[in-house]
Amino acid sequence: MRGNSFGKMFSFTTFGESHGNAMGVVLDGVPAGLMVDETVLHCELLRRAPGQSAFTTARKEPEVPEILSGVFEGKTLGTPICVIVKNTDQRSQDYKPEDYRPGHADKTTEIKYGIRDHRGGGRASGRETLARVIAGYFAGLILPQMKAFAWSDSVGNFENGLVSSRERSILGFTNDTISKQVEAFLLECKANGESSGGVVGLIVEGVPAGLGEPAFDKLKADLAKAMVSLPGCLGVEIGAGFAATKMSGSELSKNPQHFGGMEGGITNGEPLRLRVAFKAPSTLGEKAKTGRHDPCLLPRVLPVVEAMACAVIADHFLRQRAYHT
Repeated sequence: MRGNSFGKMFSFTTFGESHGNAMGVVLDGVPAGLMVDETVLHCELLRRAPGQSAFTTARKEPEVPEILSGVFEGKTLGTPICVIVKNTDQRSQDYKPEDYRPGHADKTTEIKYGIRDHRGGGRASGRETLARVIAGYFAGLILPQMKAFAWSDSVGNFENGLVSSRERSILGFTNDTISKQVEAFLLECKANGESSGGVVGLIVEGVPAGLGEPAFDKLKADLAKAMVSLPGCLGVEIGAGFAATKMSGSELSKNPQHFGGMEGGITNGEPLRLRVAFKAPSTLGEKAKTGRHDPCLLPRVLPVVEAMACAVIADHFLRQRAYHT
């Protein structure tokens, strides 16, 4: 199996299965001498952790990171960093090898490899994304001025509206009124064994100008791949996105935000702006009613979206810096 690694100068490889002993990541290219705060790393992992509210799966994981290499006396060594998180609350008996869940990678994985770990989705589980959050934390050490903020832009037909605050509700909304309505909606979904999709909004500030290559490695291309590689992601909008197709050229050019912080695929110094669409979870009916499945991927996916954006930007920053050494 290939395709477990991401990035070039700042790269990481994730490993582990949902119901295996542990999930983990190996990072390469992290510069030496960066201060590592394991408490902050743990807090980032807890943002993605299951079992923290009535709106997520009941699986409870402490998500304690164990740094096995690459960090000494609180600083990065410049050598590969390996971090694992133990799995502790698996219920593998809930999954049968003959059950192929629609919308999951169960059937396609078996077709591809002739074998699969049927427990909780195995390698294709959303639990793999905790490794990406770890990578995002270390990416943030490379560019400390970079600040990524993701929020729940919509769930079902409920829309957050204009973002005027950096305070998020338990569901990731900045609009408390909408958040309360979505709470009731998702509890109803959970009780009925139903689910809902949603859209994540993302803004990244403090991104240097000049990142990205002019052809295949445009920053927007790598950001799109990073987001669409996330479980359940079905689409990405950059800047004005699809709405730009309905604008005239003069209207589009009036507002620099319409370009999403990039021109020609290279950062222009403006904040990056993206919207990322996630489908409704495919586990429905009686299985969903057991409480071990999320009725909506938001808000647990918010720190993962932030992490992948930071990883892409850190990678391109190190690539750009290499040109000048």
